[in-house]
Amino acid sequence: MSFSLGKKLGMTRIFDEQGNHIPCTLIQIGPCWVTQVKDVVTDGYTAVQVGFQLIKAKSVPKAQINHLKKAGVEPVRFVREFRTDEVSGYKPGELLANDRFKAGQLVHVVGISKGRGFAGVIKRHGFHGPNASHGTHEYHRHPGAVGAHTDPGRLWKGLKLPGHMGTARVKAKNLQIIKVDSEQNLMLVKGAVPGPRNSLVEIVLSGT
Repeated sequence: MSFSLGKKLGMTRIFDEQGNHIPCTLIQIGPCWVTQVKDVVTDGYTAVQVGFQLIKAKSVPKAQINHLKKAGVEPVRFVREFRTDEVSGYKPGELLANDRFKAGQLVHVVGISKGRGFAGVIKRHGFHGPNASHGTHEYHRHPGAVGAHTDPGRLWKGLKLPGHMGTARVKAKNLQIIKVDSEQNLMLVKGAVPGPRNSLVEIVLSGT
């Protein structure tokens, strides 16, 4: 299983040999270090814990610093866990190599979507709203009737209503890798990646 943590740097575009325009996202992948290897005996499941982005020790909680010292890893800003069935090939303190990703492969990219604040049903769920004429007055962006009869006399759960939009964990599946630069820790993937610029993303090779 190939996985990594990275930072979304922004979108760009390239042209292939046929002159086709390809929108791409530039991602900084790593460097990442293995901070812990979990197995069924000690933790009840198998996973590899990975750290990304070195920072000063004063910016990290003391408990996490001690945890990283056990693995021989310098203080890092982000620590994430990847579930995998095979953990024998990983050791605490190991630097994950970026050459595991190749151009043409498909990856899943997970990020936290941009926060949109409190949004109405038209922006949040794509409602069309009522008519703009035929007597409609100051009701153009409302959701319409949402209630029920006296029985049950309440709103049903799961209704599409106004509320907080964004800031959710989103997975973009099967994005094609266009190019990988292992020396500069850069990856170019086709299409958009969730999250704002300079946000943390998780990259997992598709099919693993």
